[in-house]
Formats: sequence, C-alpha cells, structure tokens
Amino acid sequence: MIKLDDVKKANENIKDAIKRTPLIECPLLSQMTGANIYLKLENLQKTGSFKARGAINKIMHLTEEEKKRGVIASSAGNHAQGVALGAKQAGIKATIVMPKFAPISKILATKSYGAEVILEGETFNDAYEHALKVQKENNYVFLHAFDDDEVIAGQGTIGIEIFEDLENVDAVLCPVGGGGIMAGIAVALKELKPDVKLIGVEAENMPSMKKALENNGPLLVTGPQTIADGIAVGRVGNRTHEIFKNLVDDVVIVNEDEISQAILFLIEKSKVVAEGAGATALAAVLANKVDLKGLNVAIVISGGNIDITNIEKIVNRAQIIQNKRARLNILLKDIVGELSKVTKIVSGKQANILYLNQTRYSNNLKTNEQLLELVIECVDSKHLKGVLEDLKENNISFTLV
Repeated sequence: MIKLDDVKKANENIKDAIKRTPLIECPLLSQMTGANIYLKLENLQKTGSFKARGAINKIMHLTEEEKKRGVIASSAGNHAQGVALGAKQAGIKATIVMPKFAPISKILATKSYGAEVILEGETFNDAYEHALKVQKENNYVFLHAFDDDEVIAGQGTIGIEIFEDLENVDAVLCPVGGGGIMAGIAVALKELKPDVKLIGVEAENMPSMKKALENNGPLLVTGPQTIADGIAVGRVGNRTHEIFKNLVDDVVIVNEDEISQAILFLIEKSKVVAEGAGATALAAVLANKVDLKGLNVAIVISGGNIDITNIEKIVNRAQIIQNKRARLNILLKDIVGELSKVTKIVSGKQANILYLNQTRYSNNLKTNEQLLELVIECVDSKHLKGVLEDLKENNISFTLV
C-alpha cells in the first residue's frame, strides 16, 4: 500500500502540470447542516475533473521505452481526458476505449487532446476488457483508471491541498467509483491528521465498493444506468479496496433523485456546474445521510464534465421532486374560453407555463371534451399548492402526471 511520501512525491511531480483547485466556503450549506462546509472544486481542474492528477503522475513515471510504445486506457470519460492530456504533454500516442454510453461531450473532449477513441461495450467493464485486448495486440502500455499506485498517489494530492488549506479538517466526503480518489486522499490525510473522518459516497445503481467491503473483496456488480456515469464502475480495484478497508471510515449510498437535487443545488446556490459523479458527495449531505454537526467538512466536487443536453433533464427532474414543477392533464369542455380560463388562473398566481398542448384526439375523450396538457413552474411547493387549489376552486378537473 502506498504511503504519504508517495503522495508528496506525486505532488512535486505534477504541481506545474495541473491546477491547484480552490477550497471554498459554502455558508448556506453550513447553515443547513450546523457544520462548517467547504467545497473542493475539482470541476475546475484541467480537463474538468480530478482524473488529470493521477493520469499525469502515471505518465511521468513511464520509461522512455514505454513512452515509445504508446499508452491505452479504458474510461467512461474523465480518466480518458486525463490520459489524453498527459500523453499530449509528454508527446506520446494515446488510445482510449470508452463504453458506448459515454457522454458525447466527453468523447469529443478526449479526441480534442489528440487521443484515438474506440467505443466498445455497454459498461465500463466491457470497455476495460476490450482495452486489454487492444493493448496485447499492439503492445501498448495500459494505464488503469484507479487500481494503480501512481494513479492513486496522484489523486491523493487533493488530500494534501485540503490539509494545507484547512488544517483543522474533521471530515472529508468524496465520490466513489473505482475508489482511486478516496483511496489517495485517505493515504494522505490519515497520516497528516489521523482522526479525520473519511466518507465515500456511491450511486445506488452501482454500489461496487460497498459490496466489496461487505464481501471482503472486489466482485463484479451490475446495475441500471446512472446519471453519475463517471463512477459507474462494476468492479473496484484490489489496491483501492485494501485502502478502503484499512483507512476509510464509511461508505454511504445516494439515489438518482438525490444526485439530481445536488446538481441543481450547486447550480442555483453555489453557481457551480458539476456532473452527476461530481455532485454525489454533496448529495449525501443534502439527503442527511451523514451527521456532520459541529465539524469542519470538505466535500470534493470531483468533476464538472456534464453533457449539456442532460442538464435540462436533470434540472427538470430535481424541480419536480422539490414540487417546483408539475405536469397536469386537465379535462375541459370543448367550448370557447375554457383554455383562457386555465391560463388566467395560472398567470394570476404568478406561475410560469413551460409547456402547453391542447388536443381533441384521444380515444378517452367524448365529443364535447378536450384535453389540456400543462407543465407549470413555481417558486416552491407552497406556491404550487396555491395554484392547484385555485384550479380546484374554479371547478377545473385535473390529474398530476
């Protein structure tokens, strides 16, 4: 298992090749939790995620002979960009195998650094197996996304930065996929501040580290797709599992809706853009999965490479959960003025109509009926309740869908 000295060496190696990201206070979160909350913004890192740290540190350790052979990696997106950037800086060839579900934004970003991208498989593990096959066929050097000492040491430099900026840190929360970032932070911080509490956070749809700890060893975990695609890893590493077992205090689980709400919170309240994986640790705090009262807490926002086409869907879902948006099916008489009656009620309550569709073409409608499909946006749940009550008082029949 690597030690603090390895992380310190990595810190010296990569300090001129990466950004030192800010650790910012979050007064609103502090007020909500009774803790002193800080956000470590790795979404502002080069390539938009912490992965550049480990990838660059690994490439710096390659021999000249290995550099000539070129490198290959498998990744859902962020490790891909880190490897591509590191390879570009070192002037070596990089090939990246990404699963087919990888966001287009991450695929294009990886290509922009000069790497060759191969799309293969429905899961990260499918891409990983194909990358090993291509590696053997071409004699490339394989760069593992998380189960590698130099990669873990590179990610651990985040822990050094947190300690330097917040020496009295009591707890650190961090997203967990393969476990590399939390493992690296754990190695650094448990030597620098042994009593610090380290909490990993996984997506409910892919709790591979939680299962590995329960099983006393890594195993393949399958599950449905998650908006936290960056941590959708079916099998954690042997190295990362060992570090978690010895140094990490707890691993908690968050669901898709909790992650969506964390993304929206960061956008609305902190003006921070995070991808699903990047917001996972914050999701645990917002969902009250951990007791942090009275503690100095660093939450790692591990990445910001969210596909712009997904933001609207995620924000919409989060606002529905928070009762800020609602979709209504309204049955109206097919006479003049009925539609106007509805819109006047909604606008009179200062609610916003996001979508409206009026139809007479349904098997369930009578000849004198029409169906109005309406999506409204409100300030909060109290505002929405007022709109719905006004509709009822005016004898307008509706169902929430």
